Amino acid sequence: MASTIEEQIRAIEEEIANTPYNKATQSHIGLLKAKVARLRMDLEKRRAASKGGSQGYSVKKSGNATIALVGFPSVGKSTLLTKLTDAKSEVAAYAFTTVDVVPGIMHYKFAKIQVLDLPGLIRDASRGKGRGREVLAVVRTSDLILFVIDVFDTNIEVLMDELYNSGVRLNSRPPNVVITRTNRGGIEIKPTVELTKITPELAAEMISAYGYINAEVIIRDDIDEEQLIDVLTGNRVYMDAITVVNKVDLADPTYVEEVRERLKDYNPVFISANTEAGLEDLKEIIYEKLQFIHVFLKPQGGEADMDEPMVIPNDSTVGDLCDRIHRSFRRNFRYANVWGDSAKFPGQMVGIDHILSNGDIVTIVVKRGAD
Repeated sequence: MASTIEEQIRAIEEEIANTPYNKATQSHIGLLKAKVARLRMDLEKRRAASKGGSQGYSVKKSGNATIALVGFPSVGKSTLLTKLTDAKSEVAAYAFTTVDVVPGIMHYKFAKIQVLDLPGLIRDASRGKGRGREVLAVVRTSDLILFVIDVFDTNIEVLMDELYNSGVRLNSRPPNVVITRTNRGGIEIKPTVELTKITPELAAEMISAYGYINAEVIIRDDIDEEQLIDVLTGNRVYMDAITVVNKVDLADPTYVEEVRERLKDYNPVFISANTEAGLEDLKEIIYEKLQFIHVFLKPQGGEADMDEPMVIPNDSTVGDLCDRIHRSFRRNFRYANVWGDSAKFPGQMVGIDHILSNGDIVTIVVKRGAD
């Protein structure tokens, strides 16, 4: 059955490739894309069931966030991991050096950031070549991607294509589309903005091709066909990425400037992991991308600890802070007092859903006798 599905996918993809895209064919191509997306989901489910969930790399998440080093083999990921963290990744002078996921912890501005050195990706990794699916599965669970490329091999588009094909959407946010199944009425499209890239009729046809019979569809973004397919698929991962150009110490300055111009749309960071040039700037950029905030804990009746803040993601709630301290704090939570920008007045009493701001001072009060 799997081969039959693969044959169907190939046949539809060939039809898409051979069909000129214009207004007359847009609806037909959109329907074909929706059918391919559904077939791919069915195929992945069958593959996962046949493997019994036993394949892949096992990575225990640690620290305040996890970043994945993604790149071709032998671009210096292992050296970069060693220089950024306390890890020791085996390095050798041949391709495919790293055959497992090697974790390390980078300490920066009180944050503990887990860095994963992954086996190198190659073309068609998303189709399983070179254990690509297992590597990409680890990438999908990360909080940030570091594309590490060699200054002499800057074909980053190959890496981005493999991530896109595995359902990773870079430097973007999920489309604001809500699909609710209904009991009758067919598929009703209700855009709240002007749709310039897709018609309501095409959207309804694509949603129908994906298996919906009756549904209310609220569209709050000016989406295109690919974004609608992402919503229908429902397994996309949205995360930020940083492009890192390594080994600049081996290149002529004029050539480095040529690379900088060529990759300007990616805002690359130029480093030499070997000489540690540019690593401090890279750490700061990583920290800013992860959007951490610092909050300070104040025990009841005591002074706040202003020397060692708690590091939590931006837009975290008091409940999120409780989880960072100990899971029992949420279970036994009564209320919290907050001083800082998120409070209406100093010492405001707040609940577990209160959103904290950078620099807040927080006292958490738990039930008496709680563990």
